[in-house]
Amino acid sequence: MKNGILYGIGVGPGDPELLTLKAVKILGHVDIIFAASSTKNEHSLAVNIVSQYLKRDVPIVLLGFPMTLEKKELISAWERNAQQVFDVLKKGREAAFITLGDPMTYSTFGYLMRTIKEMQEDIAVTVVPGITSFQAGAAAAGHVLTEAEESFTVISGALGAGNLRQVIDYTDNVVILKVYRNYREIMTTLDDLNLKRNAILISRCGLKDEEIVHDLEQRPDTVPHYLSLLLINKKDREGKLSKW
Repeated sequence: MKNGILYGIGVGPGDPELLTLKAVKILGHVDIIFAASSTKNEHSLAVNIVSQYLKRDVPIVLLGFPMTLEKKELISAWERNAQQVFDVLKKGREAAFITLGDPMTYSTFGYLMRTIKEMQEDIAVTVVPGITSFQAGAAAAGHVLTEAEESFTVISGALGAGNLRQVIDYTDNVVILKVYRNYREIMTTLDDLNLKRNAILISRCGLKDEEIVHDLEQRPDTVPHYLSLLLINKKDREGKLSKW
């Protein structure tokens, strides 16, 4: 029996209308839908986003991934979940793994894809790109990510503000994803670098409780939703360098 195809589909940041036409077409015919979820709950925002595009009664399987930095525990989860997907593909069924944003940008799909390829290298995988949270956030905020000869760097704030300090000397603009866990540390670092007035906070972009803050000095020091990011221009559009 010929193996089925695995589709890695980016479903965008939250607005169901931001799915690509290709994503909608594939979601309408696959045999099974896989999505990541925390092992602490059975909720999937990605499933909510695509629900209107799925064929009736298609099975939806949530794969539990622990929210941990323990490598051994993560590898065990990747292998366990990859085996579950692989068992479906071996039966010739087509499967879609849906993920927020883009499958190749800070996504669980990358780990899953590599693990399955280690099981059988010739398994067919098709990746459908999605709109990232920082693309959608920039659009919602009316914020130019980069222009002319400027550079921009995308980093994670999951482990704190260390990445920001490392890259700020070498880039013109910065996107910090996953800012909620270390939000106060990141805010302190922005203050230290005199970049707070150059930063925009965006939470739950495209959802009903979306938050866009252009003036972080006026925002309470409460930790935002975990779907939060920062857009930072090191200098303003008149070319004035921030005094960092």
